[in-house]
Amino acid sequence: MSTFDLKICCMGAGYVGGPTMAVIAKKCPNIRVTVVDISQKQIDAWNSNDLPIYEPGLPEVVDECRGKNLFFSTDIAKEIDEADIIFISVNTPTKTQGIGAGRAANVKNCELCARKIAEVATSNKIVVEKSTVPVRTADAVRRVLKCNDKGLDFQVLSNPEFLAEGTAIDDLMEPSRVLIGGQQTPGGLKAIETLVSVYAQWVPREQIITTNLWSSELSKLVANAFLAQRVSSINSISALCEATGANVKEISRAVGSDVRIGSRFLSSSVGFGGSCFQKDILNLVYLCETYGLHECAEYWNQVIKLNDYQKKRFSEKMVSKMFNTVTGKKLAILGFAFKKDTGDVRETPSMFVVRDLMAEGAKIHVYDPQVKREDMFSEMAYTCNVTKENTPGLEDLVTTSPDAYSACEGSHALAVLTEWDEFKSYDFQRIYESMAKPAFVFDGRNILDHEKLREIGFEVYAIGKPDPGDFDDL
Repeated sequence: MSTFDLKICCMGAGYVGGPTMAVIAKKCPNIRVTVVDISQKQIDAWNSNDLPIYEPGLPEVVDECRGKNLFFSTDIAKEIDEADIIFISVNTPTKTQGIGAGRAANVKNCELCARKIAEVATSNKIVVEKSTVPVRTADAVRRVLKCNDKGLDFQVLSNPEFLAEGTAIDDLMEPSRVLIGGQQTPGGLKAIETLVSVYAQWVPREQIITTNLWSSELSKLVANAFLAQRVSSINSISALCEATGANVKEISRAVGSDVRIGSRFLSSSVGFGGSCFQKDILNLVYLCETYGLHECAEYWNQVIKLNDYQKKRFSEKMVSKMFNTVTGKKLAILGFAFKKDTGDVRETPSMFVVRDLMAEGAKIHVYDPQVKREDMFSEMAYTCNVTKENTPGLEDLVTTSPDAYSACEGSHALAVLTEWDEFKSYDFQRIYESMAKPAFVFDGRNILDHEKLREIGFEVYAIGKPDPGDFDDL
């Protein structure tokens, strides 16, 4: 198709921009979609058969549309100028210094995108915030755009993503809802309807929610805060279960059967990770503090504190159960991604457990089917400040194994920290025979058959489940 009804440009070729634009291109063959980025390496990867992110179903969608109505480019100025709708889908990390450090989101990249649009655009545009941003960021973007010296009109919309890594393509193909916020002015409402018409090509109109700008921006933060709150809530109960003899899986089933509560996000684990939950809650905390709502800020901050406690509690339990020392011991870590079906390691709980065990002198052997060694060390440096410079022998302390069996061979313990399906199907008799004795299993995701493992001979400890040796009445 040589002509298109609409042209879309997405600034940012990351975890959100790439998959989102690929699905829009697939569902809307009448729309030309171009993803742009300043990184030539990133764009080259999107134009290859080795995509820069792992997401089930994504390669098939990209292959179907790339070169037809889906394009990846570093020619940012050209694509901005030709586009009717411009999505801003760039990283908004938590600030590491200055006002609000450790809590506030750094929206520098969003502002830079707005300035670039104002600089190169020669016609009116609809500018869409796709990045997760603090409330009223759209006002800052709008003010920057308004300063253009060409008399152009820019309508700014908020269209937050609600994707879960590992199921992002399914989430985009059949979303539970699409949220679009804009100014309640004639121009704003017209822009909203233009974007609605894009999604309406495959999403039922009743599932497309339209609001004002500020409700849309805040809804994304609140959605992630509520989900993370559920994880921390059940994780707090997991500690109580271990102390009292209750079983957190049975608690989750009983509580989740209440239709008012539901069963989603009630699986206890070593903790939540990923790029969104912690960042968005800290952003919410900072917003509450900024507006003097200190009790509200402390309430949401407790969700983060509990998550940190859960990760620390897991690593401390490993040490205490292994005779209070792991110094010099080989420990197998199964899973480094923050969840299954993704290679994303941002804020992964596994990293914090590895950090704690390294501090105890353990020799760590990590196996993850999708995580690259360079990504592991990059995230450890960025989030935990663990680098080759400040951690002598780091390369020797952490080994990345080609498979789980080599990771476990000769190890004193194995810890499951990501819920990859393949971990459930291993030959644990073989693994047990290859390990030092006593052989410990620490299941941070509750995915293994603990009774079967005990029959083989393992000493098993799991999140939220009582240790059989501590109780005689289970």
